[in-house]
Amino acid sequence: MRKLSSFLRSILLAVLPILVETASASNLTTDDNRLKNCGTVLKSVLDISDDIPQDLLDRSDCVVVIPNVLRATRIDGGSYGRGAMTCRQGEDFNGPWGAPTMMFLEGGNFGYQIDRKSTDLILLVMNEAGANALLGSEVKLGADATSAAGPVGHELATESCEVQQAEILSYSRARGMFAGASLAGTTIRPDNGNNHRLYGRKIPARDITLSGTVAALPAAGEMISTLETKTPKHSP
Repeated sequence: MRKLSSFLRSILLAVLPILVETASASNLTTDDNRLKNCGTVLKSVLDISDDIPQDLLDRSDCVVVIPNVLRATRIDGGSYGRGAMTCRQGEDFNGPWGAPTMMFLEGGNFGYQIDRKSTDLILLVMNEAGANALLGSEVKLGADATSAAGPVGHELATESCEVQQAEILSYSRARGMFAGASLAGTTIRPDNGNNHRLYGRKIPARDITLSGTVAALPAAGEMISTLETKTPKHSP
């Protein structure tokens, strides 16, 4: 029995590093694919000219993309999702779009989704206070949500954070059509675990996004190139 136990321990010690390495590689692939998906979703939305007004896009300092936000149940409506946030670089956000930080969204109730199980969410961060709030720590969205008129069949929800003077606008898309999504009670924060895996070291989300010293990852290529094409210059 002792010999068997010793033999099994030896096998476990030999296999464990391989399992850990495999799990780590799998997580990295998932994070990489998630970042690529952010670019795919953003491009598909911005290729439809009526969905997000160009003047709002041009005035935005940062853009957050959360693909496939999932509703937990029909009863409580709790939701969660992971995505990425990128900001314009330089003073007054007048430079090119920079490396994205991964973001995590959870809680709240996405309410009206035309009976769909998931929604793509895009946030336009319209001022420095909003950028600082999202990059600093967990922020609660939708404290005083209101709706603004948009093109027929679309709805632009103007969401305010609990952080004073932060201005964040949101668009939600439920599988090919836009629908109103209440962000009331929803929280969003930097996903430091995903950032660590993607960038290979611990870097504060603010440094990734605003310092201009972190190179964008290849997986962020479509996300960055789409924004550079659709909104290369920042409007005051």
